[in-house]
Amino acid sequence: MLHTRTRLGNVLALLSLLGTAWGAIGPKTDLHIVNKVIAPDGFPRDTILAGGTFPGPLITGKTGDRFLIDVYDDLTNTTMLTPTSIHWHGLFQHTTNWADGPAFVTQCPISSGHNFLYNFRVPDQSGTYWYHSHFGLQYCDGLRGPIVVYDPHDPQKHLYDVDDDSTVITLSDWYHVAAASVPVPPQSDSTLINGLGRWGGDPTSELAVITVEHGKRYRFRLASLSCDPFFTFSIDGHDMTIIEADGVNTQPLKVDQLDIFAAQRYSFVLEANQPKGNYWMRANPNHANFVGFENGINSAILRYKGAPVAEPNTTQTPSKKPLLETNLHPLTKQAVPGKPHPGGADVNINLELGVDVNAGLFLVNGSPFIPPDIPVLLQILSGNYSAQSLLPPGVVYTLPPNQSVELSIPGGVLGGPHPFHLHGHAFSVVRSAGSSVYNYKNPVQRDTVSIGDSTDNVTIRFFTDNPGPWFLHCHIDFHLNAGLAVVFAEDPKDTAFVNPVPSSWKELCPTYYAENP
Repeated sequence: MLHTRTRLGNVLALLSLLGTAWGAIGPKTDLHIVNKVIAPDGFPRDTILAGGTFPGPLITGKTGDRFLIDVYDDLTNTTMLTPTSIHWHGLFQHTTNWADGPAFVTQCPISSGHNFLYNFRVPDQSGTYWYHSHFGLQYCDGLRGPIVVYDPHDPQKHLYDVDDDSTVITLSDWYHVAAASVPVPPQSDSTLINGLGRWGGDPTSELAVITVEHGKRYRFRLASLSCDPFFTFSIDGHDMTIIEADGVNTQPLKVDQLDIFAAQRYSFVLEANQPKGNYWMRANPNHANFVGFENGINSAILRYKGAPVAEPNTTQTPSKKPLLETNLHPLTKQAVPGKPHPGGADVNINLELGVDVNAGLFLVNGSPFIPPDIPVLLQILSGNYSAQSLLPPGVVYTLPPNQSVELSIPGGVLGGPHPFHLHGHAFSVVRSAGSSVYNYKNPVQRDTVSIGDSTDNVTIRFFTDNPGPWFLHCHIDFHLNAGLAVVFAEDPKDTAFVNPVPSSWKELCPTYYAENP
């Protein structure tokens, strides 16, 4: 109890140093986070859901909108934890770092019975994003859903006829027990496509059906809401023309198969030019309790209007045009920060990954990320600007403003390939997994990248133009929960000025520690 009082006292003392709240305008959405028993693959289990559905409701807006999403924590099941926080994956949160969502990096969690308003603008982004819990393993237990930010002036609009709620496709791994009870290494029980799927023990569950009309062109927005595996995705008889990766427009690239890692997104154009019928849509996990497609597992149905209501009898053919990340290039050429050679940035950091087998923790440059009692943002707002003064020790890196940064992340550590996500930025992938070539001319820009295997040294570049603490972590949630993360404290001295916090944010930590001793 003394320790709890000390932590609460420290938080209150630090909060007393901060300024006043700032106002906001715009549309408002309430999002209730609830426990609910569902059976999306025929097997019932208790879950954590946004809005009571899986996946959570599609949140949409357009470039320039202000989002006001009032999150209500109605959770009661302590096995899956009752506090929560929400991350808006891929949205930069410039000037609103406090709304980014990762617990103990930019906020204390929302306590059960309380609500918190996430208030942020999306001034210059469009594309496909998603939201999920960033506390414990909650998103593995169901708290995940898609976001689309539409561009009223989309430069690729001429390539498609249909882009609406019906063209969003989510891929999710699903577990029959609470994530905290999943054995190591995790193996999912089923793959859900748009919230429906089958597992090996029940081949009768309903499958998702995506309907198209012959002759039309569809912009499908494919989002991996995966907690662990990557999926190999294809649609029998149809090519896919990729036009977006992780919220960044790409030059059109035709493929017939793609690997999509946890947290990645792609928009692709599908031409409904095949004979009217039913076609298998396939999302095979790289590991799971049930892989392949027997009895419709890991599958959904692409159905043409006028086709019979029946399961497909199509067959999968060998891929001739698989996606290679090195073939993706931005639609609008973007300068790669720094000089065109390895180590040519202003700040160059190599992140060596490892494992402490005895402790069951992942390490980055010898240290695991263990959530601090006081969020990193609150530490910075309280005047702690150096890596040595910021907690947790060894995993917070300070970055100067308006500088190029190069991160190299060798692959090969246990449990890979690991998909790494950087909050607050899109980055240039100057060296991709599976390649030894460095591309400083026109590399793909994205926010989540696979670091590959032991032969790889994936290298990314970004520019420090967004003050605040930003998480870099493996998006296999079990690995993040075991410490595979660091925090970049970007321009800490300007963080308070650029990111004024509302009074409701200041109340999160005192409430959390009072109710979660």
